[in-house]
Amino acid sequence: MALPPPAVLHAEAAPALDLLTVPQVMARLQLGRSAVYDLLRSGQLASITLGRARRIPAHALNDFIRTRLEQEAAA
Repeated sequence: MALPPPAVLHAEAAPALDLLTVPQVMARLQLGRSAVYDLLRSGQLASITLGRARRIPAHALNDFIRTRLEQEAAA
């Protein structure tokens, strides 16, 4: 019995991390570029830098939205 190729084994072991661009986050939050960069600068929205490119993990955007919803509900 043949084993699946290593790429298939790796894909099952660690799911792909979705990385969003700033324009994608802008569209999802319906905010302008400056507002998104303010969130990144203040640390409210986590990101990574790859060379000169800024990427936001999808889970970080989901966490940000969840936190804001909880804050609104508590107010």
